[in-house]
Amino acid sequence: MKIIMLGAPGAGKGTQAKMIADKYQIPHISTGDIFRANIKNGTELGKEAKKYMDAGQLVPDELTVKLLLDRVANEDCKNGYVLDGFPRTIPQAEVLENALTKLGEKVDYAIDVDVPDENIIRRMSGRRACVACGATYHIVYNPTKEEGICDRCGAALILRDDDKPETVIKRLDVYHAQTQPLIDFYSSRNVLRSVDGTQDLMKVFEDIVAILDASEA
Repeated sequence: MKIIMLGAPGAGKGTQAKMIADKYQIPHISTGDIFRANIKNGTELGKEAKKYMDAGQLVPDELTVKLLLDRVANEDCKNGYVLDGFPRTIPQAEVLENALTKLGEKVDYAIDVDVPDENIIRRMSGRRACVACGATYHIVYNPTKEEGICDRCGAALILRDDDKPETVIKRLDVYHAQTQPLIDFYSSRNVLRSVDGTQDLMKVFEDIVAILDASEA
């Protein structure tokens, strides 16, 4: 079962990816983790990727897919995997599709965690972080006992730059321009499934499980 997670930043796809991986005992794979592991281990692909990263450039799609295929060739991926954060663009999706086709494989599901922009802006701008211990909260969904003060260590909380409404809006603009076309791409392959990401986290997960279990039946 090869699954790709789609959804805007802040839609909760990363959380759902981890839960899917735990339930079905398959790896949760992000390209960031792959880059870090290869660079840390000094692999040839890692050294090549590091050259681009050190120069402040994006790692080319072909190299990213090589690193990804190297990772999914491991024994722990024999029953499938969940891809989180890749592909982000149509060219990346095409490179991945061509590489999998050569191996006689394909993506089984692209799960779109669908959340309207206004919900995401409200969600993310309500996040608060403790710079002292790293704990995270939300002013509506997970508030602290004392406003603006960390429950764990008593330090002041901040609204991170990444979570400020103007930053979130920019990230959403990039998502709609680059990543949303993937929804049409995977829909045309008949592997797209959408779930309502505005629901409770566990209800979203139940909906995803229903989709995946129906395919196994």
